Amino acid sequence: MTLEANSRIMGHMKRRSTTRGLTHLSAVLPRAASKTMRRQGFAHSAVITHWREIVGDVIAASSCPERLIFPREGDGGANLRVRVAGGLALELQHLEPVVVERINGFFGYRAVARISLVQGPLPKTDMPKATRRRELTSGEIAEVDAAVAAAGDDDLRQALRSLGRAMRKRAPA
Repeated sequence: MTLEANSRIMGHMKRRSTTRGLTHLSAVLPRAASKTMRRQGFAHSAVITHWREIVGDVIAASSCPERLIFPREGDGGANLRVRVAGGLALELQHLEPVVVERINGFFGYRAVARISLVQGPLPKTDMPKATRRRELTSGEIAEVDAAVAAAGDDDLRQALRSLGRAMRKRAPA
């Protein structure tokens, strides 16, 4: 290999490594949070990041995994500590075998043997703000009424009128 060819190759390698584009947060987060996650027993952050997929929307809305506690002997699965909001604790206690099975199915091995529930307030999450509904103008009301006037049944017409007005209130002016 000639000196010229070698310098071309090395120059190309250097350019490639220094020109980085934008990186998705999802690609960086596991590596950045891994030390903190390991301290809490989460060798892999998948339990936390995929909690909603594992347990479903209803359970995930009122619970969050806190810590994985592994037994000292090393055989068997870990104990998953889950923080639960009030009323869901009893239901989650009854669903424990199903949730454990879903977690282990997600990982593909017996990662969790049992679940310990801790009742208490959940961390705050950013909930989407409710859309503010506006008042309809008389022209918009007349437009909705004209659109549903062809409905033959009075009950159907009234239901369509209510639906049309509600949809118009949500739409931007």
